[in-house]
Amino acid sequence: MLPFMKMHGLGNDFVVVDARANKFEVTPALAKGIAHRQFGLGFDQLAVISAGEAGSASDAHLTFYNADGSTSAACGNATRCIARFLMDERQKDALHLTTDRGDLMAQDAGEGLTSVNMGPPQLEWDEIPLAEAMDTLELPIEGAPTATGMGNPHCTFFVENAELIPLEDFGPRYEYHPLYPQRTNVQVAHVAGPDHIRMRVWERGVGVTLASGSSSCATAVAAARRGLTGRKVRIDLDGGTLWIDWRADGVWMTGPTMHVADGAFTRQFLESLAS
Repeated sequence: MLPFMKMHGLGNDFVVVDARANKFEVTPALAKGIAHRQFGLGFDQLAVISAGEAGSASDAHLTFYNADGSTSAACGNATRCIARFLMDERQKDALHLTTDRGDLMAQDAGEGLTSVNMGPPQLEWDEIPLAEAMDTLELPIEGAPTATGMGNPHCTFFVENAELIPLEDFGPRYEYHPLYPQRTNVQVAHVAGPDHIRMRVWERGVGVTLASGSSSCATAVAAARRGLTGRKVRIDLDGGTLWIDWRADGVWMTGPTMHVADGAFTRQFLESLAS
């Protein structure tokens, strides 16, 4: 029996395994099996909580897996959900988390909201990364999207109306674009008002999702760089609203979280994925 938690941030849903007491190894086959929404449990990302490194200030380390079994260095909404769980558990209003993206600070924002500093955006072509040197503000792709790294790569298209873009066809066309050697998350967005963005997202290794925290951060950074908004914006996604604030110390993301249920995977199910 393997305990798990089911959480979501604006419908961007996660299976979370707490491996602080007992180490837990994730294989691509295991991640894909759990992710299957008919034969498994279903998730956009799988997150594993590990103990912070001994002697460090870290409260916990987070590792993320996509629904196709690939890994991701960052997952903003999952980080917020887990931060809320750990803050409640420890009766703290701030946390120091580590991920493959780096150190992330989280804090209680009041009124049931949780904030996470996703770190400074990566704006140089080799940091994102892109396949070759170029201006990341407007890529040589139809629609002139903006490239941004938030610990994972992003490609943001500013369009007249994000609602009208058929993401199921549009997203995979650019996820595998040769300019992105590690594939990319794809966003379509339009400015809905002063410092107000409407955005929809295709996540790398997942598909269409109701929300994405790192995508929201990347879109806010791209909009500010292009002069479309200021550095503090509201972003409306299919699943709800996030507030993004690009500050000197990084890109802060604030929004609600939901701890849906606790459960346990059976031995039969886990053994079926190992065969």
